Amino acid sequence: MNAMPTKTNYPALYTLVTVFFFWGFFAAGNSIFIPFCKAFFDLDQFQSQLIDFSFYTAYYFGALLLFILSAWKKRDIVSNWGYKRSIVYGLLFSTGGAVAMIWAVQISVYAALLVGLFIVALGFSLQQIAANPFAISLGDPKTGTSRVSLGGGINSLGTTIGPLLMAYALYGSAKTLTDDQIQHLSLDKMTVLYGAVGGLFLLAALLFFFSKKIPEGRSQAEIKPAKKAIGLLVGMTILLVAVFVPVFGTYKSDAYLRVTTLQKQQEALTLTLNNEITQQDKASTEIELQKVQTEIKETLTPLENKRIYLLGGALVVIVGSICFAYFNSKKNKAGWGAMQYPQLLLGMLAIFAYVGVEVGIGSNLGELLKLEEFGALQSAEIAPYVSMYWGSLMIGRWAGAVSVFQLSRTKELLALILVPFAAYLVILFANYFAGNEIEHLYYYSLCVLIQIAFSFWSKNKSARTMVLFSLFGLMAMIVGLFSTGMLAIYAFLAGGLACSVLWPAIFNIAIMGLGKYTAQGSSFLIMMILGGGILPPIQGKIADMIGIHESYIVNAVCFGYLLLFGILAKRVLQKQGIAIDEIE
Repeated sequence: MNAMPTKTNYPALYTLVTVFFFWGFFAAGNSIFIPFCKAFFDLDQFQSQLIDFSFYTAYYFGALLLFILSAWKKRDIVSNWGYKRSIVYGLLFSTGGAVAMIWAVQISVYAALLVGLFIVALGFSLQQIAANPFAISLGDPKTGTSRVSLGGGINSLGTTIGPLLMAYALYGSAKTLTDDQIQHLSLDKMTVLYGAVGGLFLLAALLFFFSKKIPEGRSQAEIKPAKKAIGLLVGMTILLVAVFVPVFGTYKSDAYLRVTTLQKQQEALTLTLNNEITQQDKASTEIELQKVQTEIKETLTPLENKRIYLLGGALVVIVGSICFAYFNSKKNKAGWGAMQYPQLLLGMLAIFAYVGVEVGIGSNLGELLKLEEFGALQSAEIAPYVSMYWGSLMIGRWAGAVSVFQLSRTKELLALILVPFAAYLVILFANYFAGNEIEHLYYYSLCVLIQIAFSFWSKNKSARTMVLFSLFGLMAMIVGLFSTGMLAIYAFLAGGLACSVLWPAIFNIAIMGLGKYTAQGSSFLIMMILGGGILPPIQGKIADMIGIHESYIVNAVCFGYLLLFGILAKRVLQKQGIAIDEIE
C-alpha cells in the first residue's frame, strides 16, 4: 500500500515566513542607511560599509558559537530546543538589538549603531539556522525546497519594502537633499521606526510561543565529532580578528587625524575660492590648496595601502583556511566532520562569494549613483533603484516558489512567466505609492525577460542553474563596468536577478551526499554568510582608492567563482557517483 503524502502545515508555514520578511527588511534597509550614515557621520566608503560588516559577521559568530556549544554538549542545541523555541529566542534577541538601535539613534554615535545592528543580526542567525529546516519539516520532504523558496519570496518582499520605509524614515517627504543638509537632519523618525520594528519582533515571538498550530520541531540530533573543523574555524576567527583590529586602528592613528585636519583645511580653502576674492588672494589660496592636497595624498597613500593589504589578508585567511581543510581532509578524513566532503568546502566559499556579491552590489549602489555619469543623484533619491535591486531577488524567488502550490503542468508554465512580472509590478507600484518616479525603470522589464528565459533554460536543475545564472551575473557586471548611464545601472541591477536563485542551488549542491553530516554541513554554510561582512568593506576600500565604479570588479570576481563552483562541484559529485542534475 502506498504511503499517504504528508500534508503541508500551512498555518505554521504562513506564520514562519514572517521571520523571512524581517531578514529581508533589515538587510535591504541597510543599503539606504549606508549612504545616509556616510553623509551624516562624515565617513569614507570603507567606514560606511562597516554597517554590513557588523550585520553579517554576526551571522558567522552566532552560527560558530552554536556549533561549538553543540559539540561541547554532544547534541545539536537548536534541535534540542526545538525549531519553534529557537525562533522565539532569536526574535527576543533581535528585539533587544532594536532597543539598542533606539539608544544608538538617540545619542547619534555610529559605533553604537553598529553594536545594535550586530545584536539584531545575532538573533537573525539563530532564526535562520532554525527556520530553513523547520520549513522543510512542515510538509512533504519532496516539496521542502519549494517551501524554503516561498520563504525566500517573502524575504524579498521585505527587501523591496525595506529601502522605501528606511528612506521615508530618514528623509521624510523630501525629494532631494544634499549631503550637507543630511548632516543637519533629525533622527527622531528612526527612533519610531526601530521602536515599531522591535515591537513587531516581540509580537512575532509571542505569536510563535503561544500558537498551538506550530509544532515544537524538537529532536535529539547527535553531533558528529569534528575537532579538526572546530580548530580550523577558531583559528580562522582569531586570524580575522588579528587582521581587522589594525585596520580599525588606522582610523585612530596620528596620520589619519592629520589627514582629517588637512581635509577640513581643504574644504575651507575651496569655500574661499568660491567666494568673491581679489586675484592676488585667489592665487595665494590656490597655492595653499595645492600644498594641502599634496600633503593629504602623501599622508593618506601609505594608510590606504596598509588597509588594503590587511583586508586582502582577511581574504587570504578565509580562502587559505578552506583550502587547508580541502587538501588535509583528503589525506585523513578523521576529525573533519562535514568538511571531509569537497562539495561542502567549495560550497562554503560559494556562499561566502554569493552573500558578498548580493550585499556588495546593493550597499555600494547609493555611492555609485552619485557619480555624474550615473545621474549625480543625492542620497535621498536612490531609494527606487535600491528597491528595484533588492526587488530583483524577489522576482526570481517568487518564480521559484510556484511549485509549492501544486499546479498542473500548463498552469505552472504559465505562472513561471506571469509571476516574475507580477513581482516586477509590485516593485513599481510600491515605489509609485511611495511617491518615487518610476518611468526610468520601465525598460528594466527587458532584464526580467532575460531572467525568465534563463529560468526555463535551467529546468530547475541545481548545477545548470548555478552555471547559467552565475554566467548571467558575470556578464551583467562586465557590461556595467564598461558602460555608464542607464545601461550600466540596469546591468548592476540585473545582478539581483542573477542572485535570486543561487542560494538554494548552492545549498542543495553543497550538502548533496553528506548523509549523517548534513545538519553540520548546513551550519558551516550559514557561517559563511560572513561574506556579506567581509567583501562589501573590501569593495568600499577599493572604491576609496580607485573609484566606486571600478570597485564593482569585486562583484565580477565573485560571480566568476560562482560559475567555477557550478562546474567543479558537478564534477566532484560525479566522482562520488552522484549525477545531481539527473536525480532532481
